[in-house]
Amino acid sequence: METLHNFIGGRWEEPAGEDVVAVVNPATEEAVAHFRAGSADDVDRAVAVAVAAQPEWAALTVARRVERIHAWADTIAAHAAELAELECREMGKPVGIGRSFIAGAVAGLKAAANQALTYPFSETVPGPAGGRTDIVRHPLGVTAVITPWNFPVVMVLGALGPLLAAGNTVVVKPSERSPLSTVRLFELAASTGLPPGVLNLVLGDGRTGAALTEHKDVTLVHFTGSVGAGRAVGKATGHRLRRCVLELGGKDPVVIDAGVNPVATAQAVAFGAFINTGQICTSMERIYVHERIADEFVEALIATARTFTIGDGLDPATVLGPLVDARQRETVRRHVEDAVHKGATVRAGGAVPERRGYFYPATVLTGVDDTMLVMTEETFGPIAPVTVVSSFEEGLTRAAASRYGLAATVYTDDPDHITAAAQLPVGVVWVNQWQGGGPERLYEPARESGMGATGARAAYDAATRPAAVHVAATAPAAGR
Repeated sequence: METLHNFIGGRWEEPAGEDVVAVVNPATEEAVAHFRAGSADDVDRAVAVAVAAQPEWAALTVARRVERIHAWADTIAAHAAELAELECREMGKPVGIGRSFIAGAVAGLKAAANQALTYPFSETVPGPAGGRTDIVRHPLGVTAVITPWNFPVVMVLGALGPLLAAGNTVVVKPSERSPLSTVRLFELAASTGLPPGVLNLVLGDGRTGAALTEHKDVTLVHFTGSVGAGRAVGKATGHRLRRCVLELGGKDPVVIDAGVNPVATAQAVAFGAFINTGQICTSMERIYVHERIADEFVEALIATARTFTIGDGLDPATVLGPLVDARQRETVRRHVEDAVHKGATVRAGGAVPERRGYFYPATVLTGVDDTMLVMTEETFGPIAPVTVVSSFEEGLTRAAASRYGLAATVYTDDPDHITAAAQLPVGVVWVNQWQGGGPERLYEPARESGMGATGARAAYDAATRPAAVHVAATAPAAGR
């Protein structure tokens, strides 16, 4: 069984904590690695090294920093299959799906780094009386990235491009449930010439994350995770008057208009609800379908759900891997049982299979209402609860009635309905294509789904601090 270590200042170090954490393969329920949870001392060392490395990294030209990031990205791409297998072993994602997401993350890392080449790190605006004001954006210094277990590689790469390209150094704390692939990412970074101390890794649990979040020399915390943990991050950074970018939970709705193809739309919705076993913060977790096509849509959704075969993600035939652990499966089971108890009907799946591993089948529920946990709380599992609505407007209204506001998907060919959907109180609205959009997209989660704009220029705005230097037209005349 592999023993994992911290990566601090270009060297691998055993964490100083006493508690040992096991990494468990959710398909086999067997431990595949372990590590000592990092202590506050580990965090102090990592941050101190990052502080020392930051001036030299920031002194490089932007082009040089981007070149170093590209070299790392190319190396990651060459090891995508290996990284996907590590993700499968630590959290269950099927390897084929993992490879595709990692390829997208590498492309995203390169695109984000390239945006530094055109970002206005300095610009001049006219001042009064013929003077000028120079606006210079400085790197923040040491930044922290705390990532969740469901996309270990994707979430690290998604955060790092703008932070590094802007001249910051970074300390990463991955989820204790899935550190294997992140450790490998850092091995690859060390082999591609990123200077020691620019990227540092501290393994640990919530206590390690809290020590990093509360550290006096951390200037920005980029956190992805639960609402509860996000509140703690926001409180800690607010107390120190530091920045945070929070992407938290979601309960994403889907609104399906009467004029769309019900079969093709059902197939698309099944993918959005079940891929990665529903363990995506933007998974389709609430489905509102127009009554005119509801019957045909539901039948197609049931048929598609039954094609999501359960199995170990290392098997190429597997479409639906396990949930990450027993605790997450219990949450999914509890939500389904609550819905059934309150009157919902299970149309596909809906029961824990009798086999080893933390599996749960692709499940379709009908007859759901807004008193059920499966419609109000983040399930994070392969569950598709369907509500029939009498109009597109009713669907939008019910979609908006949530304490979350991460994203929403709408299927319609009506231009007026597209315009109306743009008013949904969420960070991203996808129309007729879930997960659409390019590298220039920027957004900010709404409500309890987070805070802090991210993507494109917004990510660089968050990673830098603007300072204004006003220069008068003339200097004061010399005195006599």
